[in-house]
Amino acid sequence: MSEVVEMKSSPINKPPPLELHQITSQTPSPFHDSTPKTPKSPFASAARMMTPLASPIKKAITSMQTYLEEVGHLTKLDPQDKWLPITESRNGNSYYAAFHTLCSGIGFQALLLPLAFTTLGWAWGIISLSLAFVWQLYTLWLLIQLHESVPGTRYSRYLQLSIAAFGEKLGKILALFPTTYLAGGTCVSLIMMGGSTLKMFFQTVCGTNCDANSLSTVVWYLAFVCSAMILAQLPNLNSIAGVSLIGAITAVTYCTLTWTLSVSKSRPLDVSYEPVETKSDIANICSVLNALGVIAFAFRGHNLVLEIQGTMPSTLKNPSSVPMWKGVKFAYMIIACCLFPMAIGGYWAYGNLIPANGGLLSALDRYHRNDIPKAILGLTSLFVVINCLTSFQIYAMPVFDNLEFRYTSTKNRPCPWWLRTAIRVFFGCLAFFISVALPVLKSLAGLIGGIALPVTLAYPCLMWIMIKKPRTYSSMWWLNWALGCLGMILSVLLVFGAIWIIATHGVGGHFFKPE
Repeated sequence: MSEVVEMKSSPINKPPPLELHQITSQTPSPFHDSTPKTPKSPFASAARMMTPLASPIKKAITSMQTYLEEVGHLTKLDPQDKWLPITESRNGNSYYAAFHTLCSGIGFQALLLPLAFTTLGWAWGIISLSLAFVWQLYTLWLLIQLHESVPGTRYSRYLQLSIAAFGEKLGKILALFPTTYLAGGTCVSLIMMGGSTLKMFFQTVCGTNCDANSLSTVVWYLAFVCSAMILAQLPNLNSIAGVSLIGAITAVTYCTLTWTLSVSKSRPLDVSYEPVETKSDIANICSVLNALGVIAFAFRGHNLVLEIQGTMPSTLKNPSSVPMWKGVKFAYMIIACCLFPMAIGGYWAYGNLIPANGGLLSALDRYHRNDIPKAILGLTSLFVVINCLTSFQIYAMPVFDNLEFRYTSTKNRPCPWWLRTAIRVFFGCLAFFISVALPVLKSLAGLIGGIALPVTLAYPCLMWIMIKKPRTYSSMWWLNWALGCLGMILSVLLVFGAIWIIATHGVGGHFFKPE
């Protein structure tokens, strides 16, 4: 069955060719639950005139009419979509969606959640975490509905949807940097986290039998990148569904192990739950904003939702939003069962003693290295490394897609295997260089969360208003305007608070000297 038209993966410079447009006279309703009317087939009148002697022809025309009614529109696919990693395979389903969402939605950033509680305290920490979870789940639903908001057109990249909602120039300005920063910046952070955890795993397993410090941190980063680049040779987003499943299992396992081990062991003697006080009111406010940025950083992955949904088949009667939402609901139920115990249990176990770098995993290694069997500690570290390797694949895929788009647009043919391999190796080398040159990124969780917050909490609400055009002053109109404006204001405040904290306290690490 024919697919609907796929929007290009780069900024739109001119309208698509006429043959790519949907041939229909119906005007879609601005509401998400409206169903476009089925266009009448041009063969309907001819079919009624057929005599019994022409029954084979009549059956053929009737079958064609039924086919067109099922599809709901006449479209022609852009052949370039079959050459790009995100859209070249369209056999995704709700299980794949759940695997990818879990792998991208939970990871090392969850280990930092107890740090937010050290500033917010028990009550405000739980309230902030709960509100952020509900808010981002709502905006996730908005993005899933907006994926096919225009009948006959699919927006399989976040930048495409931004351009469709805000226009070409403004859409690029608003979405290009945050989404690129999220994809590339997250890959760099994964190298840092995966490399340092790989070193911790080596230290745990070897113990006193070998010199764990004989290899520098750069070597561990390089070992992680080489492993990631080998795994990155899988061709497209659907081909890494099994990788995402492994990443999801390891993420859930090490999250559960980390907080259960922390809670089951005795707490440090000097643990305290009093919120950290600073010398001035401005410093207190900035600390609170930085803590909110850490929570926002934990809810990443919205920049991949449209890409994941773009791997699914879709027709008028069976839109991709149904299996996508089913998979997302299951994934976020598991994510909630991991993030909330991680934040609450980790803060209960260590209070204000949680290390700024590494979060809960570093605290477990620092305070309970001698209380927990080495096999369990090593297994936990190994699961973190595996999860970082698998998360790297899904976050790097939009970068691969964009780079390959440049070639296919120029040459009008798919990338040869050697060029695709070279592109992925090049990106891995670039991410490795940044991770070594800028090790301070480890300490910028609040700043990263503030920059990425509009992509997660603000833009989807504003996109809904611009594309769906709900009735003015209706409940959906008020809700999305309020959340969109609040998200933008909060993003500015979080960035300001994170910069203040960096300026006053500094950041750990030095250029080209990762620790």
